[in-house]
Amino acid sequence: MKDKIDVSSKAVGRWVLIGIGMLVIQVLLGGVTRLTGSGLSITEWKPIMGAIPPTSEQDWMYTFMQYQKIAQFKYINSHFTLSEFKFIFFWEWFHRLWARLIAIVFIIPFIAFLVRGYIKKWMVVPLLTLFVLGGLQGAIGWIMVKSGLNEENIYVNHIKLSIHFVSAMILIAFALLFALKTFIPSSKKLANVSLKKGAFLLSTITLLQLLYGGFMSGLKAAAAAPTWPDINGAMFPDVIFKKGIVDGLFLNPIGVHFVHRTLAYIIAVAVIVWWVNARKLLSSFKVVNRILLLPLVLMLLQVVLGIGSVLLSTKIVAGSFGIFEWFALLHQLNGMLLFLSLIAAWYIMGNKK
Repeated sequence: MKDKIDVSSKAVGRWVLIGIGMLVIQVLLGGVTRLTGSGLSITEWKPIMGAIPPTSEQDWMYTFMQYQKIAQFKYINSHFTLSEFKFIFFWEWFHRLWARLIAIVFIIPFIAFLVRGYIKKWMVVPLLTLFVLGGLQGAIGWIMVKSGLNEENIYVNHIKLSIHFVSAMILIAFALLFALKTFIPSSKKLANVSLKKGAFLLSTITLLQLLYGGFMSGLKAAAAAPTWPDINGAMFPDVIFKKGIVDGLFLNPIGVHFVHRTLAYIIAVAVIVWWVNARKLLSSFKVVNRILLLPLVLMLLQVVLGIGSVLLSTKIVAGSFGIFEWFALLHQLNGMLLFLSLIAAWYIMGNKK
């Protein structure tokens, strides 16, 4: 790629940034479906015709009856009326509809840019990769939903839920790196090796933390220990590894909660250390220093939102979207932004070519 970025490349970059915004909204819609218990309301995967919701009373009753066959209805929502079912159906339908809109926003401009010659040779492979990752994300989402469409599981598998979330973040991060290439030429990078390595390490740990955030959501682990700074009265609960290391790290709600908090402390300290070093090494770059302040601010806000979500988990009321749900959703959004800010910092610190 040339150091001088032309107008057509910036147009492609703006298009990808719009896609990134839509992807972030899509992940948040996924959070809403999870917090409202809506994710299993649609029991069929119809990539084309699924964009049209039931249009008659007969269609609605058929869809409702399909939902009544699964464990979630039998053991939790057996009291649901058709009206209550329509509420949870809407959020899952809208989540899937937004995914279809993202596909349209990707495909149509891609063809238009290709015809007009805006797509440079270096862009072809990354853009096709984005398309493949997007399709894969849809498939992973359906695999996740299928894990809860049976007579045994009340919710989707928490590991598959987390993979769905993390794969979405990898897709968004890849798109962000592509967009940054269209706006910031290689000659404008700072090429600071130590800060670049630090940003990469922080990004990796934060991605792991997002994975555990998914575990927390899927296992409803916040409510399992609604205290802070202790975990139900202990700093290291003795119940974590009673069934083994694998169970303690991945299956036990208290164990997952402990790992999630521990990673949060590690990230908080590491971001502060990295930012202090960045201030020292880049003292002459005032604009860059303001940009690199973003991860620090987002990290501090994330800590507040995380503690708030834990303490407010006692206020969860089934079928409502109250203060806990708002904190949890903001916690998810802020965690995503923190990860993306670190990805951007990693790019800015990259080697000049």
